[in-house]
Amino acid sequence: MVDSHQPLTDSQWQVIAPSLPTQRKRRHCLRQVIDAVRYVCRTGCQWRCLPSSFPPWSAVYYYFRRWPLTGRWQALTDAVNQADRLAANRPATPSLVCLDSQSVRLASRIFEHRGVDGGKHVNGRKRPILTDVQGRILACRVHAANGHDGVEAIALLPARPNRGQRLVTVVTDRGYRGRFARHLARLGLTHQIGSRPPSARGFVPVAKRWVVERAFAWLTSFRRLAIDDEYTPRSHETWLLVANMTRCLNRLAPA
Repeated sequence: MVDSHQPLTDSQWQVIAPSLPTQRKRRHCLRQVIDAVRYVCRTGCQWRCLPSSFPPWSAVYYYFRRWPLTGRWQALTDAVNQADRLAANRPATPSLVCLDSQSVRLASRIFEHRGVDGGKHVNGRKRPILTDVQGRILACRVHAANGHDGVEAIALLPARPNRGQRLVTVVTDRGYRGRFARHLARLGLTHQIGSRPPSARGFVPVAKRWVVERAFAWLTSFRRLAIDDEYTPRSHETWLLVANMTRCLNRLAPA
């Protein structure tokens, strides 16, 4: 099997290096650590099966688990998203975002944060994502599949946007009415519902919202995300951010 993973190029590293603590000397190179995490995300291999060309798996796993606690992965995601938007001749932050969720099967050996999505008949978890109009993942969350979409999605927009952000409108489907819509109103944001016409049959692309569905389709190229094998939702959220970072870096500076 040909490995589709490509190491970070010098140009790609220059995009993310300012967001990393590279000032002090370390036993393992952070560039190789990032490469190893991206390799696991792309190929889906087990941590202990990490090739010897990377740092020891225990060291890579340490950063994978440590950085979500300090917000490092989210900071890397924000930096790469902004650089990718600027390269596409767009402002660094979006004024309109799209929100939707996808149900994913959970490994049979895991029972924590598990539920059944009655509509999709999936026994596992849901992963709502917040994207811009080109499909970049701005924020994500993972929870049991039986959780209500609107209630769980409130965590994606917990507070009023910062002064430097341009966010005005959030586009969702009808499942996010009620409590989530009231939350947006308190934040001073506009809630726009995009749904297909009632008379339509089968798949119909809905304006603005189809980019979220495309983003979910892009995630299928990362084997670590095909099935949720993580004991904690936070680990699966990190893989979503790593996958998005990989896609954006490939657009900014193709290998």
